[in-house]
Amino acid sequence: MELAYVWSKRSTCLRRHVGAVIAKDKQQLTAGYNGAPKGIPHCAEQGGCLREKLHIPSGTRHELCRGTHAEQNAITQAAKFGIDISGGTLYCNASPCVICTKMIINAGITRVVFDSEYNDPLAKEILGQQKIVELSRYEGKRFNKEYLKDLTERKYLR
Repeated sequence: MELAYVWSKRSTCLRRHVGAVIAKDKQQLTAGYNGAPKGIPHCAEQGGCLREKLHIPSGTRHELCRGTHAEQNAITQAAKFGIDISGGTLYCNASPCVICTKMIINAGITRVVFDSEYNDPLAKEILGQQKIVELSRYEGKRFNKEYLKDLTERKYLR
């Protein structure tokens, strides 16, 4: 889970910093963070977050966001580089939205471990209907998030 938080510090989103790591057999396969696709200007470079300007609540109208989610980026990186993630575990500092949930199921990921709850009732409903993905809240050792903030400020991760 700590690696998911490390990846979240690469986020270019102005609202949420989310990181995801996909692992199998105790090895990291791929990772991602939320932000604009490669070559596309980030919200900060475009005068701010459109969803924030329009007062759109979190978890709704994903199509108006410039960014892709951490889970989506981790899955697409695996596809891009030919990495088999089926049977893997996705670690994310937030539970998946409905779009990411569908991608997780179709990618063959069999376990999702999250730290904080992201309020998306449809994602929970879909996960409850299928028997493929096990969803569990992270209950391991807590670590110092201020350490990660300090690393980012020193630009070690940028």
